[in-house]
Amino acid sequence: MIKKADFPILEYDSKKKAIINPDLFAEKIGKVNCDKLIVTFFGEEIKRLLSVGEIEQIKFLPGETPNTVYKFVNDDVMIMQGIVGCPATCGQLEEVIALGAKKIVFCGGGGVLERDITVGKFFVVDGAIRDEGFSYHYCPPSRIIYTDEGVKNRIISFLTEQKIPFIQGITWTTDAFYRETEDMIKYRKEEGAKMVEMEQAGCIAVCKFRNVKYGAILYAGDDVSGKEWDNRDWAQRYGIRSFLLKTCKDIVKQL
Repeated sequence: MIKKADFPILEYDSKKKAIINPDLFAEKIGKVNCDKLIVTFFGEEIKRLLSVGEIEQIKFLPGETPNTVYKFVNDDVMIMQGIVGCPATCGQLEEVIALGAKKIVFCGGGGVLERDITVGKFFVVDGAIRDEGFSYHYCPPSRIIYTDEGVKNRIISFLTEQKIPFIQGITWTTDAFYRETEDMIKYRKEEGAKMVEMEQAGCIAVCKFRNVKYGAILYAGDDVSGKEWDNRDWAQRYGIRSFLLKTCKDIVKQL
């Protein structure tokens, strides 16, 4: 049933079945015998894992933006590369959930809204400010959407046990990275956001809608907290990215 509102983005239809459903996609290419998935933006790590034979392709996702689902050879864990933005990443996340994924950990990075959050610091996502359009088609309107409490607690327990430093909090999910203005950044900080990125609200919403477990760890990347953007060479932190991916694999295996 549709709940109507003054603005289209706030109109939510609670009916589960749509005209096009990811189950049809799964029927076409076949399901997988694995329920654990890492979604990562670290393409260089996927290439490295392929080159040393640690992962192998198990499914090809066709379409205008084709993608590949891999599986670790010696672990019952899948891995897929994300594409920038909620519609791209979350649309393909829908497909892999339909293929059989039920326990998902996101592994990526984001911009910091506080300068003292050093580059490379691990950030456990409690939830996301929904400043995008995708999530509103999966969950009723709210200002913040929260990750699965059980998965978040498992992530925190693992990082604590392994003595891996981290912070936690909410992130700001936005569609428009060229519209992260000084005043908007200040406003989001006042709401409690510590980082900014483009996918978390959508990923959380899809997993809630499909009733699958979801958690996320980001690492602190570029700095947008000042008068000028500081890249901090965040995308070249290959050691951090490799370690974070390994950490996420260890965590998702325990879910």
